[in-house]
Amino acid sequence: MNKPKVAFIGTGGTIASLGRGPLDLQDYASLGNMMHAEDVLARWPETALVADVLPIRYRAIPSPAIGFPDWKALSELCTQLVQDHPDLAGIVIGHGTATLEETAYFLNLTVKVSLPVVIVGSQRPSSALSSDAGMNLVNAIRVAASPASRGLGVLVVLNDEIHAAREVTKTSTLRVQTFRTPDFGVLGHADGDAVEYYRQPIRRRAPDTEFDIAGLNALPRVDISYSYAGGDGTATRAFMAAGAAGIIAAGFAPGMSAPDDFEALAEAARQGVVVVQCTRAGSGRTFRGTRLREAGFLIADNLNPQKARLLLSLALTITRDPEAMLRIFRTY
Repeated sequence: MNKPKVAFIGTGGTIASLGRGPLDLQDYASLGNMMHAEDVLARWPETALVADVLPIRYRAIPSPAIGFPDWKALSELCTQLVQDHPDLAGIVIGHGTATLEETAYFLNLTVKVSLPVVIVGSQRPSSALSSDAGMNLVNAIRVAASPASRGLGVLVVLNDEIHAAREVTKTSTLRVQTFRTPDFGVLGHADGDAVEYYRQPIRRRAPDTEFDIAGLNALPRVDISYSYAGGDGTATRAFMAAGAAGIIAAGFAPGMSAPDDFEALAEAARQGVVVVQCTRAGSGRTFRGTRLREAGFLIADNLNPQKARLLLSLALTITRDPEAMLRIFRTY
């Protein structure tokens, strides 16, 4: 029986890293020894048992170095792969876990291919004793090849779990179960015998989105102001001076800032900066009460600060109308 064809794009990260030995679980990155896509597949030949995997060399870098130029290039690469390989069943992108959720959500908002796109990483390098890299990669390929994965937007697969790009976040520095979906839980599981789903995301997702990044060289500047007791607005004023078009207020739950922080954010809104209130809690919705409305703040629904930043950046490429912005945050 013919195996499905799946493309594997390597971007580096822990999943592509080799350390000093099997017990080097944490300091491996200091070596800078990262494999490209074809080397990762050679390291884990079991991938060939589940699909015909096409290695696509991109870059091999730590994920903190990834930003808009890479997101745009990866989005375009997905489109090109589908055009060049009409028999492709899915695409897997290997990625470092530090910014994995941001890449996944950005692609979920911008990629224009209808077949599954799956982002995968690992908590332990490929050289480590009991590395999770090989199993995560095999499972990601299985998920990308599964017809049941179509129409769910960009997916994230680690630790046998399948998450929606919009909802998943990294919750632990070292544990293999680090990626979690607060409030809602996984979409499904990649078990040894089957890929099974139990729910679907509701919010609008790839490829049916209104954002077009083809003509963009950069995104509008959006910064994050993180609330803490005694905050005095210095960060917000610095962001304004740097030319921020938008500021995400990562406030106290359920959506508040220290008094001086709030006044600085309100001044930013009066000067035309789009201020979007979310929380640092990591779970739950924000509420646009009287104080936020009167200050001209918008709300991020239940997006965490880093994902709210991405959505606001893209929203600013098509509108500055507050009602249109609120619609976008309710939609995506």
